[in-house]
Amino acid sequence: MAEDNKQKNNRRRGGFPRGEREKPEFDHKIIDIRRVTRVVKGGRRFSFSVVVAMGNRKGQVGVGVGKAADISLAIEKALQHGKKNMLIVPLNKNQSIAHEVKAKWSGSRVVIRPTRGQAVIAGSAVRVVLNMAGVKGVSAKIISKSKNRLNNARVAMVALGQVNP
Repeated sequence: MAEDNKQKNNRRRGGFPRGEREKPEFDHKIIDIRRVTRVVKGGRRFSFSVVVAMGNRKGQVGVGVGKAADISLAIEKALQHGKKNMLIVPLNKNQSIAHEVKAKWSGSRVVIRPTRGQAVIAGSAVRVVLNMAGVKGVSAKIISKSKNRLNNARVAMVALGQVNP
């Protein structure tokens, strides 16, 4: 009887005992959250725009955008969008890319080069996308004046899509 009560107390709302929660399929990291304002007749309406990078750190990566009145709803939408737009990156045995790639998206440009070692040398959203893809041993340079994190994440996705095995 005492054991049954103990089990009940250890259960969470989701029905999993402590320590046995299912691990999500993909890791995710929020790149950008913006509060967006729309002016209407009665005043201002606020909503949120969220950019999320997600991946399994084994070659799959996606970037998603979600917009909603609540941050948690926007994150859920971004995760769904990111799952739909997954990209499989061909990695070599060193978890690196095979050759240098250059890409352009809107006003953002990036160059990603393989290097010796295990470090990821990149900045901003490009670093997050590379980490979510599980890429190691690369150097990335954003060659644009754009500070827009969404465009920088998208240009990284375009560049990773150009990698040939």
